[in-house]
Amino acid sequence: MGGTRPATRDAAERTASSRRGAVVAALMLAMALAALDSTVVSTAVPQIVGDLGGFSVFSWLFSGYLLAVTVTLPVYGKLSDTFGRKPVLVVGAAVFLLGSLLCAAAWNMGALIAFRVVQGLGGGALQGTVQTLAADLYPLKERPKIQSKLSTVWAVSAVAGPGIGGVLAAYADWRWIFLVNVPIGCAALWLIVRHLHEPVREPRTPPRVDWAGALAVFACGGVLLTALVQGGVAWAWLSAPSLALFTTGLALVGVVVWVERRAAEPIIPGWVWRRRTIAAVNLALGALGLLMVAPSVFLPTYAQSVLGLAPVAAGFVLSVWTLSWPVSAALSQHVYRRIGFRDTALVGIGTAALILFAFPFLPYPGAAWQPTLLMLLLGGALGLFQLPLLVGVQSTVGWAERGTTTASVLFCRQTGQTVGAAVFGAVANGVLAARLGGAGDLDSVTRALDAGTAPEATRHAIADAVHAVYLGAACAAALAFLTLLLLAPRRFPVITD
Repeated sequence: MGGTRPATRDAAERTASSRRGAVVAALMLAMALAALDSTVVSTAVPQIVGDLGGFSVFSWLFSGYLLAVTVTLPVYGKLSDTFGRKPVLVVGAAVFLLGSLLCAAAWNMGALIAFRVVQGLGGGALQGTVQTLAADLYPLKERPKIQSKLSTVWAVSAVAGPGIGGVLAAYADWRWIFLVNVPIGCAALWLIVRHLHEPVREPRTPPRVDWAGALAVFACGGVLLTALVQGGVAWAWLSAPSLALFTTGLALVGVVVWVERRAAEPIIPGWVWRRRTIAAVNLALGALGLLMVAPSVFLPTYAQSVLGLAPVAAGFVLSVWTLSWPVSAALSQHVYRRIGFRDTALVGIGTAALILFAFPFLPYPGAAWQPTLLMLLLGGALGLFQLPLLVGVQSTVGWAERGTTTASVLFCRQTGQTVGAAVFGAVANGVLAARLGGAGDLDSVTRALDAGTAPEATRHAIADAVHAVYLGAACAAALAFLTLLLLAPRRFPVITD
């Protein structure tokens, strides 16, 4: 009998390890659904517009999805803390797959946009719950393993997504870019249902869902993000639609505060902002979302218009940061175990600020290897910044608060990206207007360059516009640095679990 117990224990440990490996595979597949989505769709836009029409509103294929993901993150985070991760992830994946099937069957652009919103309603559950489960599955010292795997999924998706979308649109049909989600999602669902077994946790009180707060958060976020996405694009910033949306959004902020203060179990509890560590990480990753807009949106334009690169080569200049980011993130554990989460993140974002500030000093027109090298270094710096903050902030809360905390961090980062797109778009267009005597915006000027009808002075103007955006991104990095330095405790109050 004495030898049976260790053997039984070993078998149980192997079974648990195998089960956890299957769940990790499911999380990677679920994350791949969300990560591949926008990159695959973007390359098929010409075929979609050619088939369905609606060129004037096609940008809502991306904006509608982004809005739905962003505004549902806090809701899913609270639901996962209340009812568990598994039901939220299963429902989210099912909704995402339903949206994918509906997108494949869309008969016009309006229907496709509406179904993309349905996809986004599921995508919010995928992004937040996957990151929360990653922290649930592994103790603190092992969390970099799963986080580096998830970062690798994003990196591979960023590189492979455009190619997959292009091949499907060119040699099959654009509808297949949505249908390919079905086998991936079904495999993830099967693994989750079969292998994910959460411990039973008896609530101290019967669970109550703050549906009024969820509706208020959804409405407020939707209105304000729509104002940011469409401002300066569909209408002028000071036009009646823009002012009406911002006024309505600010009024809804008051409604959210009023509802959440009276809720027994608020969707966005006050402790998210009262705790120094969580508040500082939220603000810092909001700044990260803002600064990420500079390379991800404007660098391809710079590479094609200023450096004269082909679209594929321009994509490579951008994609190199997705190679160094997960490598740096995986190695960051060796740094934060020595100097702590905050100081590791300070090193990363401080380095990123210097790299972003160096971009405007590149020679004109320069060589392709110069921005490529900067992007490689930037990815490494941001990997050293983001992962320690995410692992650190998840480690300061228990299971019952981890979903809400993770969702708040991701919500702030997504909101930062939306704000960054609006702000930096206005900055780029303002610089172009000043350099070209008030004529045109970045999109129209870029199209003129592609047609070969713009003079060399226009290339200089585009270079100046992108340089201004990178300076703004450097300021955002500096803001993140100061936020962590002044607000975050030097040692995070880690809970051992």
